[in-house]
Amino acid sequence: MGRRRKFGRKLDGVLVVNKHAGETSNAVLQRAKRLFFAQKAGHTGALDPLATGVLPLCFGEATKFSQFLLDADKVYRSVFELGVVSDTADADGEILQEQSAAAISQSDVEAAMAGFRGEIAQVPPMYSALKVNGQPLYKLARQGIEIERKARSVTIYRYELLSFEAGERAYVEVEIACTKGTYVRSLAADLGEKLGCGARVFKLHRVKSGAFDESMALDLEALEQERGEERAEVLDHHLHATDAPVASLPKIEIDDDSGFYFCRGQRVMDTRVYQIADEGDTVRVFEESGRFLGLAEITDDGCLAPKRLVV
Repeated sequence: MGRRRKFGRKLDGVLVVNKHAGETSNAVLQRAKRLFFAQKAGHTGALDPLATGVLPLCFGEATKFSQFLLDADKVYRSVFELGVVSDTADADGEILQEQSAAAISQSDVEAAMAGFRGEIAQVPPMYSALKVNGQPLYKLARQGIEIERKARSVTIYRYELLSFEAGERAYVEVEIACTKGTYVRSLAADLGEKLGCGARVFKLHRVKSGAFDESMALDLEALEQERGEERAEVLDHHLHATDAPVASLPKIEIDDDSGFYFCRGQRVMDTRVYQIADEGDTVRVFEESGRFLGLAEITDDGCLAPKRLVV
């Protein structure tokens, strides 16, 4: 029996989408994949349906570097609703508890937020994609099962109060810069617990993911209108380069002969490697023509050892 035929174009690059509220990240991915008629695509870390903002999508060979975006720092703007607790810790969930937040002041909020800056221990919410024994927590939560979760260390670089609206249900707008694996819903719930009134995420917007920010994010509706009845190729100019997810890594160019062996998984010697990075570091490797070949690790003898290759 022959291999199943793959439909779509062999398309490489990164598309930065502005995700809308109510959409799942996978639905956005599939829509973009159809729009670009791409053979292979993947997202770089799901956003909750409630969330909006920056969602980088990788096509083709760029999917090999999606982990770097998963591991990248993120920036969020969010509105927390004080005085209400939900099972999902956001506005999409079922309300479990309500308590007046009328006595909470802006200074109370600022004082409470101070304890959540820097390196903190955070317990992942039950409604999350984190897997325990191969099972996503949210599937267990939907069955009414709650299990103990280990606290994980995350770093909150910036946790800034942007605005405060007092009331029975007070609203706190914040901006958060953080490491991977940070749950904004947990930040909201923990803040509400510290204030003694409960809290949940009311709105959530991702401002930045790695090197991609909201100024680069495109609406799929606009792309659909731009394409119209034309072929998918008319949209290719919107794609960022295949190496965009790893653009922060040092770059080295090698000659075509070295590139031939490097692309076949062989280590190549280059006396310039220590001018740009140290032993054990990962670098981007290009041919002199400008073609991106993949990632390499610098060895102790000054070689470039292939780590992840572009076909």
